Amino acid sequence: MLNWAKQTLANAVGTEEPIYGPSAIRSVAEDAKSTPYTEISRDDLKWTALDQTSVETQVFYFMADSGHIGLAQIIYSSVAGIRTTVQFNSKIFYTDGSKPHLWCSNPLTDYDFSEDKTSFYAKDCAVELSEDGKSYTIKSMNDERSIVNLKVTRTTPGFVAGKDGKTLYGTDLANPWGSMRHAFWPRCEAEGSIVTQDGPIDFKGKALFIMCLQGMKPHHAAGRWNFLDFQGPNYSAILMEFTTPPSYGATVVDVGGIVKDGEIITAGTSCRATHTKTKQDTITGWPEPVEAKFTWSGTTKDGKAVEAVIEGPTERQDCVDVMAEVPGFVKTIVASAAGTKPYIYQCAPQKPVTLKLKVGDEEIIEEGRLFFEATFISATEEAK
Repeated sequence: MLNWAKQTLANAVGTEEPIYGPSAIRSVAEDAKSTPYTEISRDDLKWTALDQTSVETQVFYFMADSGHIGLAQIIYSSVAGIRTTVQFNSKIFYTDGSKPHLWCSNPLTDYDFSEDKTSFYAKDCAVELSEDGKSYTIKSMNDERSIVNLKVTRTTPGFVAGKDGKTLYGTDLANPWGSMRHAFWPRCEAEGSIVTQDGPIDFKGKALFIMCLQGMKPHHAAGRWNFLDFQGPNYSAILMEFTTPPSYGATVVDVGGIVKDGEIITAGTSCRATHTKTKQDTITGWPEPVEAKFTWSGTTKDGKAVEAVIEGPTERQDCVDVMAEVPGFVKTIVASAAGTKPYIYQCAPQKPVTLKLKVGDEEIIEEGRLFFEATFISATEEAK
């Protein structure tokens, strides 16, 4: 009961969590030992809308044939089940430096879900899942600088790591006090546009969709994140990695996969992101990644060994001060926590990057486009 009391206090007033250690987290990697990944259906994409402190998101990343990179995101955050805020974010990266990146973040009102909780609606905003569960439409008119009308259709099955994608937190893991879950559509076709004040931008091209539930205070769940999205003509590679604060043993949890149209080649938790070269950012105080390496390993359904690697310069496009840029999102939940400085380094090399993939005896080299985020929230011990 003492641990539960401490946790309740930390959740309610933002006090620092005690050091529970690695025994108080059950990584999805434990499930993945027997079930590396599970293909998902329409039912696996329902909003949870927990009645407790949590953050739930749907985010779509776009790599347009025109060269633009963009994102559209719904963020549904609850503080102790008492106050809920919902934000719609969109961003357009002009990676050639021709214009400043366009970032729009707006609170939503009159929000609700469809009866089966697979679609989201608000005033001037809708994110709808099709009846066949294979496509989303994203529409938003809540910011005249960025009017969104996009459609994303998956071309590869979606997946979660393990049986249900969940990492659990708590000293009694049969009754966890927190959770983390990611579900992916790793390779999609995108169509539609974002209309800016300078005119419409056609986002026909490749896309990635991620649904994430952080079923606790986000800075308690993770202190650092790495995220990679690689889209090539034939293959896609994704990787999502988080490191818990010392309260949960600075545990590193990785989820990722390598896919091609119609097929998951391999997916699960046997992947890793490494910052191979960093420089100290005097503004944020964090070690900015300058070069990075991403690796995947696993097997195909028919038992062939899979190894993959992407490495090289990261090429920073932006550094987002989360506390300044996203009012009402993390700010409400995190503001009282000492030592929390959330910044997101967003990177996209202008030149194509190379995916080196080996499937059994077959070696594949493919050039494609990469988007990378390194997020620093709070200090973590380095994983052993």
